[in-house]
Amino acid sequence: MPKSKRDKKISLTKTDRKGLVLKQRIMEDVKKCVDEYRHIFLISVQNTRNTKLLELRAEWKDSKLFFGKLRIIALGLGKSKETEIAEGIHKLANAMKNHSMNGQCGLLFTNRPKKQVIEWAEEYEELEYARSGFVTPETVELPEGPLPQFQHSMEPQLRQLGMPTSLQKGVITLIKPFKVCQMGDTLTPEQAQILKLLDKPLAVFKLILLGVYTKKHGFKKLTVTDDTNENEDEDKEEMDVENNDT
Repeated sequence: MPKSKRDKKISLTKTDRKGLVLKQRIMEDVKKCVDEYRHIFLISVQNTRNTKLLELRAEWKDSKLFFGKLRIIALGLGKSKETEIAEGIHKLANAMKNHSMNGQCGLLFTNRPKKQVIEWAEEYEELEYARSGFVTPETVELPEGPLPQFQHSMEPQLRQLGMPTSLQKGVITLIKPFKVCQMGDTLTPEQAQILKLLDKPLAVFKLILLGVYTKKHGFKKLTVTDDTNENEDEDKEEMDVENNDT
């Protein structure tokens, strides 16, 4: 009887016992998910927020999302033909490693139809407050005059953030026009805080599908606009797996 790829032992070195147990648990979870779910999507996350990830996990409670610990996840999948736990899955592990260098990414294990997942990802986005280091997509300027949305007690805080304010008859007032940020600026902590106080979200929390793995077809890089037109019956898809080797 041929030996299953899942039975391969993987060595974890340079770690204490507590860390070793955690890593082994993650790898076992990954192996279990490979068996349990039909599709594994490689996803990139723009403007990650922990609260949004929690909401996603609740919305996709019939599926499994993995973020973080990518090196351990890749090790669990197998990074070569010799160590992979399923046919061709090392290509997913290597693609995940490559994309993680350019930003946060993760894996979505699901049994939902591929077309449904792609259409959902295309439509899903949530506005979020930008953080320090974010490159602004627009210019935000405030005219001279009162700022009635703020309580008078906030005037020292706004002035400390760099806004030219004064308290006039109990109302915080800009004594001259103020440019919060210019399109293309990299936000400072002060600018990010001002935008949040102004209730001006500029960032978009969004998931980008980078690729998908199935046991039948292996790993395929995704171009979302192309794949939304594919037949939902995946048995009819023709995937050139070798051309997507990383």
